[in-house]
Amino acid sequence: MKRVALSFVIPLYNSEASIAPLVQEIENLKIEGGHEIILVNDGSRDGTAAVGQDLVRSARVPITLVNHSRNFGEHNAVLTGWRHASGLYVVNLDDDGQNPPAEAVRLWRHALEQRLDVVFGHYRTKQHTAWRNLGSWFTNRMTDMALDKPAGFYLSSFRCVSGFAAKKVAAHAGPFPYIDGLLLQVTQRIGSLAVEHAPRVTGESGYTLRRLIKLWMSAWINFSVLPLRLATVLGLILALVGLIGLGAVAWLRFTHQGPAFGWGSLMGALLVFSGTQLLILGVIGEYIGRMFITINHRPQSVVREVFRSAVD
Repeated sequence: MKRVALSFVIPLYNSEASIAPLVQEIENLKIEGGHEIILVNDGSRDGTAAVGQDLVRSARVPITLVNHSRNFGEHNAVLTGWRHASGLYVVNLDDDGQNPPAEAVRLWRHALEQRLDVVFGHYRTKQHTAWRNLGSWFTNRMTDMALDKPAGFYLSSFRCVSGFAAKKVAAHAGPFPYIDGLLLQVTQRIGSLAVEHAPRVTGESGYTLRRLIKLWMSAWINFSVLPLRLATVLGLILALVGLIGLGAVAWLRFTHQGPAFGWGSLMGALLVFSGTQLLILGVIGEYIGRMFITINHRPQSVVREVFRSAVD
């Protein structure tokens, strides 16, 4: 496969109205060493596949369209794109036009100048909804604890990655990928660059609360045993509180100060301790469940078909 200087990887989901203008803007860029576009249609239910094929046929730069057999999620789609990319560097953009291609070029040039494997785009002003911004902030705070990265370092899905790092991460075959965690396992040569964040061209964000929770779970459980340690600490604290309470009850009993037997207090104590036990079992079960699914080779993604432009 002919190597180009920069690959643009764009995961698509119900993107028929937004992808053509974005691709045309990328085609108009002047990149020393050439560039290509990798479109990964992640089980869209609209006309995204047809629009993608039209873009392949009319391409002015090399374009590859990869169709997943169903929806697997953004991180899975990005990894599929990285496997089909030939660039010395790879930058991934959202399909909604909020990541300007000119800013992607700035990330690439910064990576070249600083000899970095990964450059994350740090938005000056985010154009997401308030709850999405809150979710992103919470995700970054969680990854400060779970991942081996500088505290407070901002991780974003708008990133430029060296071909070396992309190929190493793309070799991961697990069904629950978290790209930033994988990148931080591969390299410490990371940086950040302030970039613009444009308003969404059309439609609504596909990131629901459920998807964000799944992302948080992947960030913590896939790359850290911290939840297990927290569960252990919580169990120890509650056991200590229980022993102190038991001692207080015994002292009151022997000094004939009560307490009076009561169904309410007994049930309250049972609910606290039973709830804690179920929480700890749930955390352990999540680890075991993911191990079970991975051992049974649940696919990270399934490619139905690939279309490539005739442009060299």
